[in-house]
Amino acid sequence: MADIRKVTDYFAVAPQIDESDVEEIASRGYKTIIANRPDGEGGIDQPRMGSIRTRAEEKGITFVALPFSGAPTPEIIERMQSILNEAPTPVLAYCRTGTRSITAWALSHGGQGQADEIVDTAADAGYDLSSLKSLL
Repeated sequence: MADIRKVTDYFAVAPQIDESDVEEIASRGYKTIIANRPDGEGGIDQPRMGSIRTRAEEKGITFVALPFSGAPTPEIIERMQSILNEAPTPVLAYCRTGTRSITAWALSHGGQGQADEIVDTAADAGYDLSSLKSLL
């Protein structure tokens, strides 16, 4: 079972998922999955995006690959913002632990004067983004 952590009514994050989790994701009403974890990052046992994409598309879920390692670059943040503005909602983003995905989400809202709200919302989902506050 996937460890899905609701962040807002329109966005959630999860640690690594696999194709067997897609049924649950669909049953919870998610319309888009964003993959933020590069294939092979966790070795040969890591589920690959291709099999997750195939299962998601079979369930009518939009699948978007936006893999990155480390801190999100300005290009990743811009792309994340674009995806979140255009993708069917609600959206589920995943990576190894969920931290990378929620960080990209938070930074895609940077400069909107919502730093405290973003940090608190992330904390409610189990992620400490207080170190990013000055960037938000």
